[in-house]
Amino acid sequence: MATYAIGDIQGCYNELRRLLDKLDFDPARDRVWLAGDLVNRGPDSLAVLRFVRGLGDAALSVLGNHDLHLLALWQNRHRHFKNTDSLAPILTAEDGEELLEWLRLCPLMHHDPQRNLALLHAGLPPQWDIATARACATEVESVLRGEDFHEFMQHMYGNKPARWSPGLKGWDRLRFIVNCFTRLRYCTSNGKLDFKYKGKPGEAGGDKQLPWFQIPTRRSRDTRIIFGHWSTLGLHQQDNVHAIDTGCLWGGSLTAIELDSLTTTSLPCAGYAVPKAE
Repeated sequence: MATYAIGDIQGCYNELRRLLDKLDFDPARDRVWLAGDLVNRGPDSLAVLRFVRGLGDAALSVLGNHDLHLLALWQNRHRHFKNTDSLAPILTAEDGEELLEWLRLCPLMHHDPQRNLALLHAGLPPQWDIATARACATEVESVLRGEDFHEFMQHMYGNKPARWSPGLKGWDRLRFIVNCFTRLRYCTSNGKLDFKYKGKPGEAGGDKQLPWFQIPTRRSRDTRIIFGHWSTLGLHQQDNVHAIDTGCLWGGSLTAIELDSLTTTSLPCAGYAVPKAE
C-alpha cells in the first residue's frame, strides 16, 4: 500500500489519470491525497470531480481557492464569474448538485499525526501551531457544512483582516482562516498576510515579505507540511515543507510525492493556459 499526495490539478483530467497510471495506482490498495484546486481553467473540471469522488475512501482532497470559488458561484449565481472560468459544465451537469455537495464536505486541512504530516492548499500564518490550525480549519468546515454556508459565501472574499488575533470574530475571523489555508504565499515577519506578490521568493520587491514557511517564528515548523497553490515556486522540499504545485495548467508538470519515502514523480504537461503567477 502506498499513499501519494498530488499537486494542483485544475481540471487537467487526462494528466491526472496518466500520472496515476505511471504510479501504478490501485484504489483497492493505495491512497491519494490531493492538495486542492481540483477545478478551474483546465479542460475538464467536471471529469476531475466525478473521478475523485468516485474513488471513495481511496482519495482525500483539501479545499483550494478555486474549489471555494466554484462553491461561491453555485451559491451566488455567478456573482464572481470571470471570463477565465471553465466551471459552467459542473453547474449545469445532471449530477452537479451531488458533486458540489460532496465538494463542500472536503476539509481545509488533513493532519496525519502518525506521520507528523499535514496537507493543506496554501499556507499557515506564523502564529498558529498545528493544534490551532486544526481548530481553525474545523471552524470553517463546520460553517461550510452547515446552515450558514450560503451566507458565508457572501462574505468570503476580501483581503482583510491581514493579521491573526485570537479575538477575531464573525465573518472576519472565518475570512482570515480561509485566506490562510487557500491563498497565502507571503507574509511579513510579524505575521501580516501579503497577497500582493505571487512570484518566486526573492521577487517580492524587498526583504519585508517572506514565504510563509520561512518566517523564523513559525509555530508549525515541527510538523511536515505538504501544500500546493504556488506554481511559480514549483517543487520545494526544504524548511520542513513540500510544495508540489509544479504548474500543470501552465505547461509545467503534475507532481506526486509518496508520503513514506518522500520520493517525487512528475508528468510533463502540455499546458492549457498562458504561464503567469497563479
